[in-house]
Amino acid sequence: MRAQAGLILPDQDGGFSTKRRDVAGLLLATAGLLCLPASVRAQGLAGISGADQVGALRAALSQGASTAVSLLGTANGFWNNPQVKIPLPDTLERLRSPARLLGMSGQFDELHQSINRAAEAAVPQSLSLLQSAIKSMSVQDAQGILTGGQTAATDYFRKVTSGELFNRFLPVVGKATEKVGLAQQYNAIAERGASLGVVDAKQAKLEPYVTNKALDGLYFMVGEEEKKIRANPVGAATDVARRVFGAIGR
Repeated sequence: MRAQAGLILPDQDGGFSTKRRDVAGLLLATAGLLCLPASVRAQGLAGISGADQVGALRAALSQGASTAVSLLGTANGFWNNPQVKIPLPDTLERLRSPARLLGMSGQFDELHQSINRAAEAAVPQSLSLLQSAIKSMSVQDAQGILTGGQTAATDYFRKVTSGELFNRFLPVVGKATEKVGLAQQYNAIAERGASLGVVDAKQAKLEPYVTNKALDGLYFMVGEEEKKIRANPVGAATDVARRVFGAIGR
């Protein structure tokens, strides 16, 4: 057996030693196990009707969405949660330290808090749309989500709701940030910087930047709730949901 650049090469006679064959077999077996979860989950659902699968998923998603919105759509829901707390745009953050030397740190701190307050104010706007997406879910949608990855439902939410939620969040965010003078100053400077290629176009205006970050935070928290239900079906909202998620967790 020869080793070259981290690769296992055959012996000169074209074979592998017994030990190498054992290792190769173990690797192949492990790879096979990694491919099993989706099919195993599908088999677990075989004895459960499509209606029950949809009902279970709707109940679980409604539970997860409501919990995520209630956690974020309240005072300090973003501000005190380091996983979703919205940072200042990079351009402003780079100016924060020099601003402190000029006695202007208060304006930066106020803006930083205000953009998180804006996200907290916007998030409750999402619940009705999330619930509507849940109600319109088909059996095919449900089965794909149930046999998908740990955040398959959250990915579905993002696909079908993100555009409309952006439109709902944006005016709420704009109303909250317009009170801060630095926000208007930032927009004027950043738009000019974006046209010159020195500011990321995604950060050229504060309101869309904050809106997108608020959406990221919302979907992140919905995803965390989804993971909890998948990992612990006992915590699901209904008996049917516990049975369905218990079946795919086996």
